[in-house]
Parts: sequence; structure tokens; C-alpha cells
Amino acid sequence: MALPLMAGYGVVIPAFNAAATIAATLNSVLAQTVKASAIIVVDDGSTDDTIAAIGALSLPVTVLRQENAGPGSATTRGFAALSTPFIATLDADDLWLPNKIEKQLAHLDHHPQTSGVFTHWQNFRDDRPDLPEGNSVAGWSRTTMMIRREVAEAVGPIIDPQGGRGDMVDWIARAREANFRLDMLDDILALRRIRPGSLSYGRDPARDRGYLEVVRLAMQRRAQNKLDAG
Repeated sequence: MALPLMAGYGVVIPAFNAAATIAATLNSVLAQTVKASAIIVVDDGSTDDTIAAIGALSLPVTVLRQENAGPGSATTRGFAALSTPFIATLDADDLWLPNKIEKQLAHLDHHPQTSGVFTHWQNFRDDRPDLPEGNSVAGWSRTTMMIRREVAEAVGPIIDPQGGRGDMVDWIARAREANFRLDMLDDILALRRIRPGSLSYGRDPARDRGYLEVVRLAMQRRAQNKLDAG
């Protein structure tokens, strides 16, 4: 597969209490067939040994720290710390398959009108990535996303809704509203970890309020756009 001439990309990983999973996540980044120019972990006020777990790996990773503000805030801070032409993002408990970045960069190279590309993914239960569960689904998510850096600059910060869920739903919607083209690859190139306590685990009325907030914000933007259009 021919690789794009400008293959420089950076990786942003927001992490909160990810001591048990961050090593596997980082190793999946390092295993990519196209190596990252920079890997940034933004520790979002962890109270466990996340920082120590990263330090014990002796890997080429930059760690930024902030008070707990949410994964959207942490991702946005990582965006600001990168100068690469492409940015890929990943949750601190998920995994990439080795050719994920290669396929995404090739797609962006072949489709210059595309601003971002996502992939399909499968779930796996905690420590068994060798046993993915169920069918693959389109991963409109942080873990599967690769974008051109101008998208991050134009769309603006990733906002954390109440409850902690829905930040990427909101940000992707805003990118589309700004007329950025986002494509979805059919390939399964990422694995989503399902574990108790994670934001992706099960239904939770308190956390799910974030999705309602995302819908409300989208409705507000549509109403404002109609007013602006006169």
C-alpha cells in the first residue's frame, strides 16, 4: 500500500485512572506499521497510578497533567500540544490494530477532500482482546478518529456534557455542520474495551444525561442558524 507523502501524525490519549490499561493501549500505538511523530497522554486528574504506570514503560511519550475536567477537555489540550499535519485520538482503555493508521493515512492521501476518517471496531471484555464480542460497528468515536489538524482548529474544543458521555457525538456533529467531510472505513481496525466503571460500560441514567445535552445543543445551533439565515 502506498503511503502519503505527509505521513506525520500525532496521537492524543486522554487518561483518567487508567493504570490497569494504559500500557496495552500505548503498546498498540507503538505497534503501528506507520510510527507516530508524537504521542501525548493527557492525565485528567487521575487518583490512581496512571502516571507511574506510564513512567515504568520507558516509552517515547509526553505526559501532560491537568485537574479533572473530562476526556473532551483533555483531548483538546492534547490537540493544542501537537503540530503534526494529522491527529489521531484514542481512549486510554482501547486498542488499535497494527495497520489502522496506515489505512487511514492512505485513505486521506487518496481522498484529499476528506477531512477525517473513522473505522469500524469491535467490543472486547476487559483483558481478553483475543476474544472480540459481537459484530463490528461503525466507530464514530475518539478511538477510531484521524483528522487533519485544520479540522481541530476550526471546530474548536471538545465539550464535556454533564454525565461525561456524548462529547465526541457533539464534536463530530459540529464538524459536519461546518461542512467537513468525515469518512468511515469498513475495516475493523480498533477494539473497544468494556469494563466495569468505564464510561462505555452499560447504561447509566446519570451519565446518559450527556446525550440529552448533546441533542439540546444541536437543536440550539439549528435554531440559531435559521435565525442567521433570515
